[in-house]
Amino acid sequence: MKIKLTSVLVDDQDKALEFYTKVLGFLPSQDIPVGGGFRWITVRSPEGGDAEVTLEPNANPVGRTYQEGLFEQRIPITAFEVDDVRAEHDRLRQLGVQFTTPPTEAGPVTLAVFADTCGNLIQIYQPPSDQA
Repeated sequence: MKIKLTSVLVDDQDKALEFYTKVLGFLPSQDIPVGGGFRWITVRSPEGGDAEVTLEPNANPVGRTYQEGLFEQRIPITAFEVDDVRAEHDRLRQLGVQFTTPPTEAGPVTLAVFADTCGNLIQIYQPPSDQA
């Protein structure tokens, strides 16, 4: 089974699209109006592959409650693998990204957690060098 899509709930789709493309560096993939002022928005990695991230509006009260609960408990909604957590941490901090967890060794991986400005915490992690 391949994962082709992962969703991130966001409180503002325009703000999310700007953050995920201009700050995180994802490429816009799809932006389709679906009615009610909402859009089907996906972004993808500039490194290729066919996996995409949907920027889903948190308009559904159940989704919003889930998103807020994860944030309050300091649980990332998703995680992205990077080649060098420390370098990515430094790059993102220079762009004004607020981290809740600086680069931290967690067993065999190094991870960091930041707020995406759209109601979520996102984890970035670097796998052990023998698994990269």
